Amino acid sequence: QVQLAESGGGSVQAGGSLRLSCAASGRTFSAYVMGWFRQAPGKEREFVASISWRGASTYYADSVKGRFTISRDNAKNTVYLQMNSLKPEDTAVYYCAAGLKSFREGITPVNTMGADQYEYWGQGTQVTVSS
Repeated sequence: QVQLAESGGGSVQAGGSLRLSCAASGRTFSAYVMGWFRQAPGKEREFVASISWRGASTYYADSVKGRFTISRDNAKNTVYLQMNSLKPEDTAVYYCAAGLKSFREGITPVNTMGADQYEYWGQGTQVTVSS
């Protein structure tokens, strides 16, 4: 089992930057595909970014491509989300997630975007972007 804890959220003006971190418990962090999702008030949870086991492959939602960067440090059991050029529409609670079983056959742009593909979730961290 994996426990996830996000940090780094906060309030920032449009055009600013934040870096989110997600620390994972356990010794098998590198076995998990890691993802970031977000949920704005009144909206469904949506995919933001994901990263493969050793970081060789990354995937992004169209809305954040070129602005957000996902990375991971398996030695520190941590995944990061660097968010630049933030917009008010990026305001949401951001969640990190870990997936294992769904990705045993491989990671694809389709399966990595599904929230139901991830078994473990953090509690979330609030990001607020003001105009």
